[in-house]
Amino acid sequence: MSTPAPRGTLSPMSEAPAGNQQPHSAEFFNDTRDFWWNPDFLRLMGQRLGFESFTSVLDVGCGVGHWGRALAEVLPAGARLTGVDQEAQWVRGAALRAERAGLANRFTFRQGDATALPFADGTFDMATCQTVLIHLADPKAALKEMMRVTKPGGLVLAVEPCNMASMGVFSSVTDTFPTDVVAATLAFHLTLQRGKRALGKGFNSLGDLVPGLMAELGARDIRVYMSDRATPMFPPYDQPHQRAELAQFKDWHAREHWVWDRATTMQYYLAGGGAEQNFVYLWQQAGRQMAAEIAAMEAGTYHCGNPHITYLVSGRTG
Repeated sequence: MSTPAPRGTLSPMSEAPAGNQQPHSAEFFNDTRDFWWNPDFLRLMGQRLGFESFTSVLDVGCGVGHWGRALAEVLPAGARLTGVDQEAQWVRGAALRAERAGLANRFTFRQGDATALPFADGTFDMATCQTVLIHLADPKAALKEMMRVTKPGGLVLAVEPCNMASMGVFSSVTDTFPTDVVAATLAFHLTLQRGKRALGKGFNSLGDLVPGLMAELGARDIRVYMSDRATPMFPPYDQPHQRAELAQFKDWHAREHWVWDRATTMQYYLAGGGAEQNFVYLWQQAGRQMAAEIAAMEAGTYHCGNPHITYLVSGRTG
């Protein structure tokens, strides 16, 4: 799911900075990720998609296991989940968190590549991923692998956002910004997304395209839903998700990390066709906007509905 970001800052569903040695998504496995789902919505999805019959589930690109632990609440008590991630650090972290959550007897984790999954054909009742395909140069290859390791008639479930849509949401700070500033900010984000994609690092708004990719791969009974979770910000910002988001924004701002660092952002901007002479202004504008929104939160005047387009796209194999 797309996490809430100050309007006009960079899209939060991205990988760690290109020049940084941290594993992928290191900036985003924080407390905000614990508030992505309404439990009753996941129960509804489980009813609609037949989770009650699943005994084996694969979580592709599991990270530290947020999605798997959310699913644990709606899967049958006896269902076993296997998480796979390319990063050894995340595999260790996922196992530790599962143990702390009392899930160690049901959850196992191992390293693996989403485009070359280390499992035999037809191993799992369901293969699923959350905000993974947006990071891949070839998301279709990953979906094909997920279909391969799913039993005939089993379910493939991809949860992916359209992060570009979030950039068009206004806050109490940005709703009066001049039209040219708003337009320039939107163009900046689109250029960054296209540059990231041109460099083979994935497309942050891939969720729009996942149903078509599944159709091309021959999935049947394709269904498309959208998460009902918004993460509104309003005074006094005392809800757990609000405190977590404010802490994240302050941390990023202190490090001048408008979700990517400057070098990575410029790399994406130039790769997307942006002109170097325009970058400094756009980078500084992103920082000014984040600063203004943080200041408004501290003054108790900031508010935003913070909706997110997050698709749940499912298809049956065989």
